[in-house]
Amino acid sequence: MSRNNYYIGLILMCCTFWGCQQSPQGVDHKQPNVILIMADDLGFETLTANGGESYQSPRLDQLAKEGIRFTHAYATPLCTPSRVQIMTGKYNFRNYEQFGYLNPEEKTFGNYLRDAGYQTAIVGKWQLGGTEQTPIDVGFNNYCLWQLYKGDYWYRYKSPRIIQDGVKLSDTLMTQQYGPDVFTNYILDFISQHQDTSFLVYYPMALVHDPFQPTPELDDYNDFELVGTNDTTYFRNLVANMDYQVGRIVDHLNELGIANNTVLLFTGDNGTDRKVVSHFQGQQIKGHKGYTTDAGTHVPMIAYAPGRIKPGQLYENLVDFTDILPTLLSITDIQQPSDNELDGFSFWQNLTGQNQTAPRSTIFCSYRPRTGKFTPQMYAQDKTYKLYSDGRLYRYLDDPQEQAPIPLDELNPEIISRHLEPLRAKLDEHSAQKQHFMEKE
Repeated sequence: MSRNNYYIGLILMCCTFWGCQQSPQGVDHKQPNVILIMADDLGFETLTANGGESYQSPRLDQLAKEGIRFTHAYATPLCTPSRVQIMTGKYNFRNYEQFGYLNPEEKTFGNYLRDAGYQTAIVGKWQLGGTEQTPIDVGFNNYCLWQLYKGDYWYRYKSPRIIQDGVKLSDTLMTQQYGPDVFTNYILDFISQHQDTSFLVYYPMALVHDPFQPTPELDDYNDFELVGTNDTTYFRNLVANMDYQVGRIVDHLNELGIANNTVLLFTGDNGTDRKVVSHFQGQQIKGHKGYTTDAGTHVPMIAYAPGRIKPGQLYENLVDFTDILPTLLSITDIQQPSDNELDGFSFWQNLTGQNQTAPRSTIFCSYRPRTGKFTPQMYAQDKTYKLYSDGRLYRYLDDPQEQAPIPLDELNPEIISRHLEPLRAKLDEHSAQKQHFMEKE
């Protein structure tokens, strides 16, 4: 080798090394993009990655293999309470005012990221009240939403009724179109437009909530009766389409070459619909949406961030929806403000293996849905036991439907110290709210 070639090679090697130091595993220099996808009425038992046996979810299974799968992620039992909680990082007793409503004065992760220079979009199901201005008020530059106003139950899938950036899409334009396709197309266009900047996409999906109806690949899609069709036979098709829509987004990130600078989180907003029975690890699990049992609150969660988190991991610590906002702030390196009281904790450092923090030992739920259909409940849980504010204690791993409360005077000292006392302490943190939340509707 000539001396000139030697020095050229040495320079190239140093440049390569320096590049690796500056941009590990291909991660870009700009702030990472964030995509948060939340499926509607999707319990833990539905995904094959979690042990589900009734449905096919190959794209989400692949994300779980290439990212981190959570085993103990919990939402509230119902849609609007979960949506308010995940967007604001606060337990419901602080800011949940009524079903189908988010106070536009609340600050969401959209506000935080937009204030930091992110381009932001919310796409899919709204169900949070207000006007065409409200999504903008709570942090989103752009939106494409179903159920910006109340109603339209039958029109989330075929021939959807959608308001996009303040304009109602015409019924003629939307006839026979499929709502989830419209939403995902909007997301793909938004990502393409902002691929050179940092962006946030929040995708609260319309899928897989009822009405359970044919999806576009089925022969009866064009001709089924829109109003009145609600058959659980089609639930498996809705799960498959949900999985397909997620896959479209991931493929687009790869096509644009920005997957390595994007963090994608996927979850569900509460348990599966009560009409749906699924096979899970050799058992039958009946959906329990609306109720505070494990089947009503235990949701899937997957984190996918190539170049930032090692693939094929399990995250076996407790997570609840108040943790999402602080985690998004950690991902984007945005300082959490001291004047806005948040209840959650970031788990991002624990996913990346850097400066790990002590994981949660307990989570809390104040559940008063204000719909008149469900009993208000307040409880704390760890990974084995659940303690309600009225003193009922369940070992919910063995009693998932919470049929047999455990007499407290029969507990041995070890269970009292390891489980009961920490759960009581968690409830006591919010004891001043107990009377308020246990009032009858």
